[in-house]
Amino acid sequence: MAKKHKYIYDPVTLSYKRLEPSIWKQVGNVLLFLLSSGLFAFLFLFFSKSFLVTPREKELMREIDYLTLNYELLKNKLNTLEQALLDLENRDDNIYRVIFEAEPIPANLRRSSLAGINRYKNLDGYATSELVKETTQRLDKLRKQAYIQSRSYDEVLDLIKNKNKLLASIPAIQPIANKNLTAVASGFGMRIHPIYKVLKMHTGIDFTAPVGTPIYATGDGVVIQDNGIGGSGYGLYVIISHGFGYHTLYAHMSKAIVKPGQKVKRGDIIGYVGNTGSSTGPHLHYEVIKNGIKVDPINYFFNDLTPEEFDLMLRLARQENQSFD
Repeated sequence: MAKKHKYIYDPVTLSYKRLEPSIWKQVGNVLLFLLSSGLFAFLFLFFSKSFLVTPREKELMREIDYLTLNYELLKNKLNTLEQALLDLENRDDNIYRVIFEAEPIPANLRRSSLAGINRYKNLDGYATSELVKETTQRLDKLRKQAYIQSRSYDEVLDLIKNKNKLLASIPAIQPIANKNLTAVASGFGMRIHPIYKVLKMHTGIDFTAPVGTPIYATGDGVVIQDNGIGGSGYGLYVIISHGFGYHTLYAHMSKAIVKPGQKVKRGDIIGYVGNTGSSTGPHLHYEVIKNGIKVDPINYFFNDLTPEEFDLMLRLARQENQSFD
């Protein structure tokens, strides 16, 4: 379409002349055109951004949906792995470590949190940040628990390798042979003290036997110096460290034939029954100490006694009589 022009009548020439716009009018028209064009372009971009989705945006949205779906599937797999690891931990603590008399791994160590409150700060600021952070935290936790479990199995493997040594070291026989026993005078527990005549904790078993009766090491080990286990009332006594948390004490001896640092085997003679220290008659006071705690020795005679003999020993040791020391 042709551009329209304005004309004015010239009374002098009696003709029409085309009216030419001034320079300012032309500048104004150009500016108005540019302004309107810019406004239109802005409105177009605004509405296209707000209501129209570009192919690239559609592709990115599909990728986000795909990743979100895979993270949800990963969470389900993590649930399965966490349950499997929990089962391994339970078997480790309640079966394997019990068999080899090892303490279970403390729960606070297995479940301890990872250090660093801003450990996952770099994952903030995205639409899926919470999902990614949760998954990453669970993976880190699983990795830490798996590492602890691996170390535990390494320890159990060492215990398996040392099983024969462990079995040889555990106190498992009587320190006095049955043929030489007069009686089991007093067992583990509250007993009447022979001198003070009051109830007092008796931390071992008293075996009455003639002076000079051989005393046997009840497990493999090393004779050690007194480390606070003994006392002045024990008279002449010997302490054997068997390893694996076990110690045994043999008190009121008339003679000891072993010295600190000497290695002994189960069944070796280490001394002879006597009546030294706070004792009211010839006997051996025998103690078993496990991890620093004195325990009932009656539970450690399984290598020597038949079921019937063990039952008789148990009944005699449980009698609330007067101890010999």
